[in-house]
Amino acid sequence: MGQVLHSIEGHVATIVLANEAKYNAMTLGMWLELGALLERLRDDESVRAVVLRGQGDKAFVSGADISEFEQQRSNKDGVAAYDQAVDRVQTSLAHFPRPVIAAISGICFGGGLGMALSCDLRYCSAGSRFRMPAARLGLGYAWRGMKSLVGALGPMNAAEAFFTAQIYSAEQAHSLGIVQSVHGDVFAHVDQTAGLIASNAPLTIRAAKLAMIAMREPEQADLAGVDAAVADCFASQDYVEGRRAFAEKRPAQFKGR
Repeated sequence: MGQVLHSIEGHVATIVLANEAKYNAMTLGMWLELGALLERLRDDESVRAVVLRGQGDKAFVSGADISEFEQQRSNKDGVAAYDQAVDRVQTSLAHFPRPVIAAISGICFGGGLGMALSCDLRYCSAGSRFRMPAARLGLGYAWRGMKSLVGALGPMNAAEAFFTAQIYSAEQAHSLGIVQSVHGDVFAHVDQTAGLIASNAPLTIRAAKLAMIAMREPEQADLAGVDAAVADCFASQDYVEGRRAFAEKRPAQFKGR
């Protein structure tokens, strides 16, 4: 039975999608559990970065657990409830107020690819493989997932990935913009990146994330909120600390206030 595990070390929360026997396929229960966890972490100001990964190194997420489809996605109400659970996760990831990093090793298919594309940063191992297999299953793909796919790959590359349902290698995924870079030890690289983010000024990163969300979704942009977040940076103790640390040639100790 799949589950969602998490731990917090320093200022970094690590979420592990755990269903290793099924290549971390997402059950409905896992989607619901992940959505609730992200909402709890959103309110935890001590968390400055989130790492999202699969259990083991054979898969990030292989997609939805197809064995549940007959029971969970075989009628209109079931499909709606399932799509709502997936949308809750993708929205929470895309709108999370701090950076979210996907550490991808092995298979990243279907719902796993949609989940990864909702993260701010994406890195993968050399043996990773990527696929959007919806057209091989006959299921419809919801609006937010398609928007993430088109936003990351561009219209033509997204059309090819979706219409052909072909498998892409790590190198192809890099060239398409699915991931930023490919690594021999992706988990070590992501841990290092998350640590760097967590050591920087939280208010500055929060303001930047709000601005990026506004650019991605201009029809819902909260420009006043972005301006207020920027003003908070200049009024903060962290801004004083940053200037002092620079003058004294030492690492700044940011408190997020």
